Parts: sequence; C-alpha cells; structure tokens
Amino acid sequence: MTTCATSIPLVSAIFGLTYLGLALGKIPGLKIDRAGIALVGAAFMLACGILSMPEAARAVDYETIVLLFGMMVVVAYLRLSGAFALATDQIAARFSGPFTLLAVTIALSGTLSAFLVNDVVCVALTPLVLHLCGRLKRPPIPYLVGLATASNIGSVATITGNPQNIIIGSFSHISYVRFAARLAPVAAIGLALDFAVVALVYRRVLCQSAEAQPIPNHEGRLRVHRGLLIKSVLVTLTAVALFFAGQPIALVALAAAGVLMLDRVRPEKVYGAVDWPLLVMFVGLFVVVHGFEIHVVRTWGLERWHALLESPVVLVSGLSVLLSNLVSNVPAVLLFKPLMDVMPQRELAWLALAMSSTLAGNLTVLGSVANLIVVENARRAGTELGFLEYLKVGVPLTVVTTAVGIAWLALVRY
Repeated sequence: MTTCATSIPLVSAIFGLTYLGLALGKIPGLKIDRAGIALVGAAFMLACGILSMPEAARAVDYETIVLLFGMMVVVAYLRLSGAFALATDQIAARFSGPFTLLAVTIALSGTLSAFLVNDVVCVALTPLVLHLCGRLKRPPIPYLVGLATASNIGSVATITGNPQNIIIGSFSHISYVRFAARLAPVAAIGLALDFAVVALVYRRVLCQSAEAQPIPNHEGRLRVHRGLLIKSVLVTLTAVALFFAGQPIALVALAAAGVLMLDRVRPEKVYGAVDWPLLVMFVGLFVVVHGFEIHVVRTWGLERWHALLESPVVLVSGLSVLLSNLVSNVPAVLLFKPLMDVMPQRELAWLALAMSSTLAGNLTVLGSVANLIVVENARRAGTELGFLEYLKVGVPLTVVTTAVGIAWLALVRY
C-alpha cells in the first residue's frame, strides 16, 4: 500500500479526473462512457495500491446493486406484459383533451416513478407517449417534458423511486415508510406545480392543439399478455406492500424478480431491459469514492465544521443542486456520504439530499438519466427536444419545487 503522504495527491488526482470525466460524460478522442470512466477510476485505485481487492469489495454496497437490479427486472416484466401500453390506451380513450392529457401523463409518470425506478419507467413510457400524441394529433414536446420532469419529481416520494434514493436508503437506514411519509408530500405538491408550469409555458401550443380532432385507433387490438399481466401486477403490488411493511427492500425486490422469471418469457428479453452500464457505474463509483474518503476526506476534520452543519436542509440542498448538475446526481450523492456521517441531524440531512438531488435533475436536460432517456428515445423517433427548449420549463420548475422541498423539511416536523 502507498504511504499516507504520497497517497493524498495520487488519490485526489484519480478522484478528480474520474469526476471530471463524469461531468463531461466522455473523454475526448475515446468512445468511453460514464460507466467506463467509473470503472477505469476504480481500476486505478486498485492498480496503484490505494485499495486492496478485499477493501474494494467491501466498498461496494451490494444491497443497492441488488435492489436496483431487482426493480429493473420487475419493470421489464410489466413492460413485456403490456401493462404500460394498456394504461396509455385507456388514457387515449378517456382523456384526449390537451390539458387533461398533460395532467394524466404527469400523474401516470409521477405515480409509477414513485414506486418503480424512474429511469426504467421513462424507457417504457416514452415510446407510448409519442404514439399517443401521434394518434391524438397532439404536439409531443409538452407531453415529453411533462413525462421527464414528472418522473424526477414523483421519484422523490420513496426509496425505490430512483437510483440515488436507493443509495440513500441503504446508507441512511431510514425505513421505507418513514422516507415516504417525509417526502411523498413534497412529490405530490411538486407534481401539481409541474402541471402548472408546463401548462403555462406551453399554453398556446396546447390551446391550438385543442382544435385538432383525435384520430381513431385502427391499428388492431392492443397486444396484452393477460396471464403475464396479472402475474406482473400482483407481484409488483405485493412487493410494494412488503416495502411498506418494513421487509428488507433489496431482498423483496430480488425475490419479486425471481418469481417473475419463473415464466415462459425468453430471459434475453428481460436481460436486454436491464441497465447494465448503470450498475457498472455504481460499482466503480463505490470504489473510487471509498478510496477518496479514507485517504483524503478523513484528513479534513469534518466533525469540526459545526457552523456549517447547523442548517443541514439549506446547506445540503444548495450544494446538492450544484453538484448534481455538474457530475449527475448519483455521483453527487456518493460524494456527500462523509459529510452525512458528521451531521448532527443525520436523518434530516439525508432526506434533504434525496429531495434536492432528485429535483435538481429537472434543471437541464442533462440533469438526470431519465431526461436523457426521454430525449434520446424521442430523437430516434424523429422528435427533437432541445437543450434550450427544455430550459423553459426546467429552470423555473427546479427553483420552485426545490424551494417547496426545503420549506417542507425545515418547517414540518414528524
């Protein structure tokens, strides 16, 4: 192992370059992505002797990886069963008005993202929203923006809502019920504000589209696998009930995935729906951040920063919004762990981090993976949602929802 004196600049260099690569999303001249950058950073931590292999293995929070994998499998089966397609078909039949359709899109995206991982929900819903807009002759941009922003806001509500909440739930040991009780109201208020902001920004476009007549669906019957649909919905509802009952959420998610895989669906279809690069990025980041924490952060004397730690909600939320938009919210959350350990109000600080890092994802189109999924899927379908176009909603929505979240956590006591 390297000595302490030599390890600090070396670890700082590896950590800094890794996070710079994550902020850029690439390395000029190479084809590497964020997952690869995190993996390379972890490899250098090991190769330089900063961490041993057993230390690196202990740094990886396996419960987070298991929970995220299990939820991805569950959502994959819901998608394959036709559950999401059936939901959008029912929406088309009953809520075809432009503002009504926007409200239902936001409600559906937010509600599903509250219990299922929001990134995977966006993978499933984006093509269906695009199809719905084409079928009803509605402009897709307002609904795509509503889908992306609502998936971020709705995911604030629970530990299983998004990847960063999953990490926070594992690190903080806050119960599923306690987490939801504190942050579900913030998500509910945020979704109402989301509809108000999107409807206000796109009011002319939506009013003009009201004159368009919906086109009946003549594309044949909806493909729904009835047996798989019933099984998937029952397993999902049971898993959510067990989450609220206080059962170990990683174990419940893995068991739910196992039950669903006892089926006649070809496994490669399910494996293709799992975001393997995201899991790889998590593993790499756990190792990189742990090396930085034990060799550098522990020399800072965080426990002596009393003046800064007295107002955890404002401090953590402000730093989180900034860092989440520099390096993305998952790396930002991992970076906060050493600070959380010395907070006098740890639970409140963790909740503020979950709230702010998630709502910060709405600031720009690059702020969260969910946003990028919506934008890229729309682009492949021929609809461009540009950076500046998204900012018209992203900036005011992030400011107002984060302010509401800070006020709620600071003023409402449980």
